[in-house]
Order: sequence, then structure tokens, then C-alpha cells
Amino acid sequence: MTDATAAPTRVLLADDHALVRRGVRLILEGEPDFTVVAEAGDGAEAVEAARAHHPDLAVLDVAMPRMTGLQAARELAQSRPDLRILMLSMYDNEQYFFQALKVGACGYVLKSVADRDLVAACRAVMRGEPFLYPGAVTALIRNYLDRARAGEEVPDSVLTPREEEVLKLVAEGHSSQDIADTLVISVKTVQRHRANLLHKLGMRDRLELTRYAIRAGLIEP
Repeated sequence: MTDATAAPTRVLLADDHALVRRGVRLILEGEPDFTVVAEAGDGAEAVEAARAHHPDLAVLDVAMPRMTGLQAARELAQSRPDLRILMLSMYDNEQYFFQALKVGACGYVLKSVADRDLVAACRAVMRGEPFLYPGAVTALIRNYLDRARAGEEVPDSVLTPREEEVLKLVAEGHSSQDIADTLVISVKTVQRHRANLLHKLGMRDRLELTRYAIRAGLIEP
């Protein structure tokens, strides 16, 4: 039950499919304790919308063009530590799930059951509680047990945030000049990042980088 006297939670929705945004908006605005104050079609727009509209909660699709929901979540968690972040995904994928937790998301909801879980998830994260779908809980426990048995910690990503940004844009087929313009860096810097990516990942060309970007959840297959 929610407090009828409290101001509704201000929500930012980000998904590159307008139909999905509309569906999510209808679900949330059917409840008295939520109001959607902004929508975005990619991660970069989501970051700008968060600055402009000051939402309490951001619901971000994991995989979006230009900047993924995961990249946007990381940036928002750093710039707006008070903002609660919920990831929305069509993928029941452990890697996406663990990345979401790592970048600062409070929960992870599958689109296939959003009509059932979304409102509960939003209310949970606004109470400061994590929300995980059942498969994610299983993955979290299994990962913890595997690490405990091996006496290891999960290693950090081998790539820096900037290298991930460059990798995503390379995999999306952008030229070095396009990437330089998007990230406001020089073409020479883009080329250096690209060479570092190939070296770090032991890869030879853009095709291999693209396959890696799909596996890493930076772009959709």
C-alpha cells in the first residue's frame, strides 16, 4: 500500500522502441504513486533528460543505440547518486544482470513480465530495496558460491569506460571521424583507443570487436 499524501515518484523512461515506452508509461501511470516526467530513445538522451527533469527514478532499457542503458546508468549513478535506477531488459542474461548491479542499478526487470513485476520493482527500489527477478537471484547465489569455492573475486572489466564507449561506436559501424565527433576527442585518440582494444582483447578486426560487443551487452545482435 502506498501513502496517498506523498507526491508521486517522478519517472524517466528510456527505451529505443516507442511502443515499449508507451506500454511502460501506461503501466506506471495507471498507479497513483508514479508520474512519467520524461522519455528518451537512447542512453545519451536519458542522461540529458535526467539533468533537465530531475526524476526520482530512471527506468532504462539495457541495450540502446549511441549509449546503452548500462553506460547511461553508470553515468547517472556518478552524477546523480540520489537517483534510483531500474534496468529493463528482454534478455534473461546473467552478464547483463551483473553489469547492471556493478554500474549502480537497484533492480532488473524482464520485459516479458513487466506487466506483472514493473510496479512492484519500482516501489521496491524507491524504498531502497533491490528488485531481482527469480532467475537473477539464482544466478547471484550460484556466482557467489562459485567464487567462494574458488577463493576468487570477480575481476573488473578489462576495458575502461572510455574504451567501452569507443568499442560500442566501432561495433555500430561508425567511422573514426564520427566517433571523434560524438565523444569530442581527436581522430588520433580514437585510433589509439581502437588499437588498444584490439591488443587488450587479442582481436584482429572490427568484425571480432563487434562480436565481443554483442557478448558484452554493448549492442544488440
